[in-house]
Amino acid sequence: MKAWERAYRLLQEANPVVLDEEEQTWLAMNEVEKFHDMTLKLFWHSNVPGSGAPEMLAVAAVQSMHNMGYETDHLLPLLDAGEEAYSKDDMAELQRITARLMAELNRLPKNEQSNFWTYTPYTTWEAYEQKAKFPSYGPYDVKAEDFASRIYAGWLAQIVGGALGTAIEGYTSEKLKAKFGDIRHYVRKPNTYNDDITFEIAFLSAFDKQGYEVTSDTIAEEWVALVPSGWSAEEIALKNIRTGIYPPESGYRNNPFREWIGAQMRGAICGMVAPGNPKEAARLAWKDGVVSHAGNGVLGEIFNAVFVSLAFVEKDIRKIVELSVEAIPSDSEYYDFVSTALEWCRQHEDWQQTWALCEEKFKEYNWIHAYPNAMAEVVALWYGNGDFDETLHIIAMVGQDVDCNAAQIVSALGIMNGLGTIDSKWTDPIGDLDTYLRGLKKMKITELSDWTVGAVRKHSV
Repeated sequence: MKAWERAYRLLQEANPVVLDEEEQTWLAMNEVEKFHDMTLKLFWHSNVPGSGAPEMLAVAAVQSMHNMGYETDHLLPLLDAGEEAYSKDDMAELQRITARLMAELNRLPKNEQSNFWTYTPYTTWEAYEQKAKFPSYGPYDVKAEDFASRIYAGWLAQIVGGALGTAIEGYTSEKLKAKFGDIRHYVRKPNTYNDDITFEIAFLSAFDKQGYEVTSDTIAEEWVALVPSGWSAEEIALKNIRTGIYPPESGYRNNPFREWIGAQMRGAICGMVAPGNPKEAARLAWKDGVVSHAGNGVLGEIFNAVFVSLAFVEKDIRKIVELSVEAIPSDSEYYDFVSTALEWCRQHEDWQQTWALCEEKFKEYNWIHAYPNAMAEVVALWYGNGDFDETLHIIAMVGQDVDCNAAQIVSALGIMNGLGTIDSKWTDPIGDLDTYLRGLKKMKITELSDWTVGAVRKHSV
């Protein structure tokens, strides 16, 4: 039946009714108004759910566009006006200002003096593949029991890292040191709620359906099927997909946060399903990354996917870091940040000395941007040198988006070194995995591990 026929039948079969309480239908609009006002307020002022760290996405959006080489100074009066409307709880004016701000962000002039434009942008996998350097290994035996145990250790480690980091994300190294001293344990009773793993599970669901032929479109549809809401880049991507804007456009349209950490934080799953095959892990990460990110944001997911893939076949974490950096094209801005961090690691014995240099280099970037967190990963992996506890200690102390960073890097350590290297002080407080995914609100970590192993084995030749 054609669309017009469906509509015609609906009209023809409709019988008049008299509603006793017609206004009940319209009262629902009050709830819609409250929802939109609440989400708009969060855009201007919010606090991270797990750690209470303050956020201002409106300011961060302008900051991010400045980072990507655009003129933004003329937007400062808009930010001031938005702050004033927020303080007065003038929601009508705040709606106007926010719409104006988003419109301006989409038509910013280039800052020709910005260093951003001196680097090569990567907008397609084919262009990336030509410039990247991937080590090659023989086929990895995914049928072996060792594979299943490594996947479980990787997932458990990731959940541990996320649980530690969720409570302390969004603060500087200095502030964390002053509050907690040396962090070598959970700073509170941990829970497993974390938005990072939410999107990895959505990827796994898509991969389970299509295997290595999975498309960005399928991943995007799993997002809207399973994930009710996101934050920054991911929330914008969800809105885009819901209105029929599919990847890669969903990752960059109306999205000033497209080079933030949101893709980087989910690279581990791509490495897990491509064990010992960093090029394939990178290709899958590209497919996943463009759902919500573009440019260097996608490169961040590749970086994490590569080092997790390498953890199946290499035993020296410092070599893994070096190979992962080399898998990033040397003419990209992302490479400049991770290679600089690596070079400083080689030069200094003390991680705190290296980190002080990193903090100066990325000071213009938001703590949720990919670069500060990629540098944090390099520092923690290098100086942690394969030791689970020491790596977690360093990644906790450097601050930034700690849950994303900790979860990703210790996934690699769990895979590389096995379950026996994860102390019970980390695993004993962890129960089942809690999520806010539709239909998957709670699952055992063993179930998630078995799902991953089964999907890989099903689609491997």
